[in-house]
Amino acid sequence: MSRIIIPTTEQTPAASRPILDAVGRQLGIVPNLFRLEALSTAALEAHVGLNGAASKTLDVKTRERIALAVAQVNGCDYCLSAHTYLGLNVARLDAAEIAAARRGHSADVKADAAVSFAKKVSEARGQIDDADLAAVRQAGFSDAQVIEIITNVALNTLTNLLNNVARTPIDFPVVTALAA
Repeated sequence: MSRIIIPTTEQTPAASRPILDAVGRQLGIVPNLFRLEALSTAALEAHVGLNGAASKTLDVKTRERIALAVAQVNGCDYCLSAHTYLGLNVARLDAAEIAAARRGHSADVKADAAVSFAKKVSEARGQIDDADLAAVRQAGFSDAQVIEIITNVALNTLTNLLNNVARTPIDFPVVTALAA
């Protein structure tokens, strides 16, 4: 049960509604996460703005792999469920690649470096070794792209924390975190 009541769109602040309408047009639904965030227009604007900017950087497959790895690290069933759905249906990742991403890996060598790095950044809260940074660079990622990977980790950590605190009801096919 949610610890913060998820409002209907009509129950959200008027300033949040145009943003929710845009989310609905883009996704076909307004997921519970966005309606929860809409209680604070500033929080909703921050998430949607950062998500929009981040979507212009790394490819969708890499972003979804990172989202899955970070959600697994943070034990966020809501985000695991949402990004498994998006990974399968938007990024067109197969089930094996979804499972690998949750473990911080990929069958694709370059994606593996990005997802492994993202997992380490998430687990270590950014306190990574020089070798970790060297490995992602050696895989072909520029410093700008390293920053974009970190941005995706931060974006997903934000939604993981919000959903874990609120215990947001999952409105996607349910996926649960793997045991450590």
